[in-house]
Amino acid sequence: MSKRLTFNVLDQSPMRHGGTAAEALRESVELARIAEGLGYSRYWVAEHHNASSFAGTSPELLVALIAAGTSTIRVGSGGVMLSNYSALKVAEQFRLLSAFYPGRLDLGVGRAPGGDLLAADALSHPRGKADPKEFPRQVRDLLNFLRGEFADGHPFAQVQAQPGPPPPSPPEVWMLSSGSSGAKLAAELGLPLSFADFLGDSRRAGPAVVAQYRESFQPPQPHAAPRVSVALAVICAPSEEEARHIGLSRKFDLVAETYGVQGLLPPEDVPRVYSREEVRHHVEHWSQSFIEGTPGQIRDTITELARRYNTDDFLIVTNCYSFEYRVRSYELLSDAFGLRQVHGPQRREGAPPGRVAG
Repeated sequence: MSKRLTFNVLDQSPMRHGGTAAEALRESVELARIAEGLGYSRYWVAEHHNASSFAGTSPELLVALIAAGTSTIRVGSGGVMLSNYSALKVAEQFRLLSAFYPGRLDLGVGRAPGGDLLAADALSHPRGKADPKEFPRQVRDLLNFLRGEFADGHPFAQVQAQPGPPPPSPPEVWMLSSGSSGAKLAAELGLPLSFADFLGDSRRAGPAVVAQYRESFQPPQPHAAPRVSVALAVICAPSEEEARHIGLSRKFDLVAETYGVQGLLPPEDVPRVYSREEVRHHVEHWSQSFIEGTPGQIRDTITELARRYNTDDFLIVTNCYSFEYRVRSYELLSDAFGLRQVHGPQRREGAPPGRVAG
């Protein structure tokens, strides 16, 4: 890629074993402040339900808190699970946020419910389960409510999303996808695409999905071009051994609830379960796209992925037991790509030493 790579944070508000949701949410707000100083461009928060390892259930509330505590970084959802809600409600939430933070908001939307089937039932009760076939219409309605652009004769043409009038700098809407269906809809609607490379074996088909999105892209305005951000799961440490050790926490978390474990375990506690062959096979399959290594190794891997995906924009999700090592990973990645050279130096005091304790 000829352009400098842009890096952003995708924060799932991970909870550690023995920790609390309040701690995880406070860490999300603190990490956003740190990421702004490290030169990251956007900070997105996720939506999960009935998941003991993730505290972020309401991205719109976290977006408000994070935007209030930062000043320049774009803040958004990665994403709002639109099938759980009405398009009008989501549009009004983000139009209200735009009144406070104009020009700084992103609204990433996804089709999945953000939880298991039981949580999906509870979220839709008593209205009944959302029909996945309605998702494209929901997205179109969302765009029209945000922009105030319903055509005459549309059933909602007389409904004015508030607060109005439409903001001069509305939230930028992104489509989240880990496969071809979301990418196809993004192309049809002329929306930027955020592709989840880190989910299972998404990387196997990812470059082809992204290429098809670009080929099928229908620009909503003249000169509009397809845009792609690729979400990667990264742990960066001074040594490859340490990075892999830290990464045990997030790998095991893929099967933690099956074994009655809530939250990310300390990495030194993981081998007592992870060594079981049936767990190892499952974890290795679903974490095959995880990236772990030194700053140089991470730089080489991401540079190659930039070439394969033909993009210069990446979302980085880093989940591990220790908040300090999570922060350090973002610091090392920032230094590896010179992000602070663009946005100005701001080094955090008290960074952890080189080797994980325990």
